[in-house]
Amino acid sequence: MVGADGQQLGIMPTREAQRIAQEQGMDLVEVAPTARPPVCRIMDYGKYKYEQSKRERDARKKQRTIEVKEVKLRLNIEEHDFQVKARNAIRFLKDGDKVKVTVMFRGREISHSDLGMKLCQRFASQLADLATVERPPRVEGRNMTMFLAPKS
Repeated sequence: MVGADGQQLGIMPTREAQRIAQEQGMDLVEVAPTARPPVCRIMDYGKYKYEQSKRERDARKKQRTIEVKEVKLRLNIEEHDFQVKARNAIRFLKDGDKVKVTVMFRGREISHSDLGMKLCQRFASQLADLATVERPPRVEGRNMTMFLAPKS
C-alpha cells in the first residue's frame, strides 16, 4: 500500500486500506495487480485518469505518420530531370517519408525492362547514403516500381 504522498504504508487488509482512503477523501487504486501482494495506491482517481489522457494526447501529437511519396521517371529521362527527381526524393527522405520510384513505359518500351531496372538501380545508388531499398524494382503492368525507405 502506497499513500497519497508516495509514502509506503506497508501490507494491510483491503478493508483497512479502503477505510484509510475514505478518511482522506480519496480513492484506492490497484496500481500493480500482478505483483504479489498487489500494490494499491491512495489517489484521486478522476485526476489520475485526466493526467493519463493528457499524456496520451501529447504522445499522439508527437507521433508522425509515414507517408509514401512518389517520384515518376520515364525510360529516356534527361540528366538534369533525373537530378531534379533525385533532389525531390532526397527532400522526401529527409522529411522521414518513404519514396515510391515509378518508371513508366510507353508503347514498345516495355520490352526494354532491363533499361528500367538499370535506371532504378542508378536512382537507388544516387540515394544510397540516405535510403535503403525496401522493395526491389518490379514490373507491374506498364510500370516498374521500387520502394525506398529512409535510413534511421
